[in-house]
Amino acid sequence: MHRRHFLGTLAASGVLPRTALSQQAPDVLTAATHRQQILPAGYPETTLWSFDAAFPGRPLRARQGDRLALDVVNDLPQPTAVHWHGLRLDNAMDGVPYLTQAPIQPGETFTYEFDLPDAGTYWYHSHAQSMEQVERGLYGPLIIDEINPPDVDQDLTLVLDDIRLNQDGTIGEFGNFHDLSHAGRIGNLWLANGQIDPAYPIKRGERIRLRLISAANSRIFTLGLAGLEGWIVALDGMPLADPQELPDQITLAPAQRMDLIVDVTTDDDEAFLITFERDGGYAIAHFPVSGAPSPKRAKPDALPANPDFPIDLQNARAATLLIEGGAMGGMRAASVDGEQLGARDLAQRGLFWALNGTAGRPEDPLLDLKLGESVRIGMANDTAFPHAMHLHGVHFAEVLPDGSLGPLRDTILLNPQETREIAFQAHNPGDWLFHCHMLAHHQAGMGTWIRVSA
Repeated sequence: MHRRHFLGTLAASGVLPRTALSQQAPDVLTAATHRQQILPAGYPETTLWSFDAAFPGRPLRARQGDRLALDVVNDLPQPTAVHWHGLRLDNAMDGVPYLTQAPIQPGETFTYEFDLPDAGTYWYHSHAQSMEQVERGLYGPLIIDEINPPDVDQDLTLVLDDIRLNQDGTIGEFGNFHDLSHAGRIGNLWLANGQIDPAYPIKRGERIRLRLISAANSRIFTLGLAGLEGWIVALDGMPLADPQELPDQITLAPAQRMDLIVDVTTDDDEAFLITFERDGGYAIAHFPVSGAPSPKRAKPDALPANPDFPIDLQNARAATLLIEGGAMGGMRAASVDGEQLGARDLAQRGLFWALNGTAGRPEDPLLDLKLGESVRIGMANDTAFPHAMHLHGVHFAEVLPDGSLGPLRDTILLNPQETREIAFQAHNPGDWLFHCHMLAHHQAGMGTWIRVSA
């Protein structure tokens, strides 16, 4: 495996140091501009918007059962808000402008404070003008450690992203109609923890917990590991009841997370995390290997389960969600604020996608549920593009063809012309956003919401 990178004619960078996770959440988190070297040495720095002058933002780490309290200071030229992605938290703290809070205006501060009932791998990011603000760097990892964590030699977090940079280090334009109406904003440079192919030293025989987080705007990563063997132990923060042997390739859609426990088994002097693209596999991170060979360890135990909210499939309320729109004749007409508009008028407003015939977040919720009620939602992707559908506030399970339930997730990928069904218990009261996490698609109309009444 050769270390190759994709950025026009740019050369590969050298080895960069590993970013260490903080042990405590800071009392203050400041959103502001800063400059950082992303392109290889000799190219200009990039001006980013970030949390605490770090890209990705400063890692936040806490323990299951803790209470997180942060003052978010907005020193940006735009309003912002922070969404704590995947956390089952108080609705007022969910960070969605005009649904759960007013946006944080420039120069203002908003206090987020909430309990952390679930262990796992999560992340935080801007939810205001998020296609632009997340692309500019407003995101970071949030790790909630188990009370009894697994026995591993290293615990590594890799936040994966793609960013669209010009050769002068500037970030490419936002809001062009191609991004909004096609596959979304796809970058031309792959990053892990804000770096090109960073290095993480490991030793033969070590057991590593590898936490993968996709902060990509729209790219769907197809990933593989070379020199490491192991198991998938959690998806979107939620432990699997039975760890699954790691396949040759894994898919990580925007906003999804995957926890792996892997053993260092290679005889070579390097191992790799690979992204598979149309023209081959490329290293997105690599692991210099040292030490003597060691026998492979036994399969790990499952991670401790998070609080469970059983789904009553037999008595669940049924609903449907039809995804329409996009290029290639997908958008014909849709309702906007109660007014029916044709495709031309929608495009003039930058709207190219609809859910159940409505472009943009509707006034009425998709569902108004009672606390504790179970629901199943059949989703159909009647478009030419994939969509990563994310539900705030609860985790859901896919209803499999045999009627059983898959593992809990908060983001599910629907490929073109695909149908999927999800189910969940409405255990968390409030107004919860349900949208495509291809952020250009959300901006261009693909968002709705549900209400859970106490």
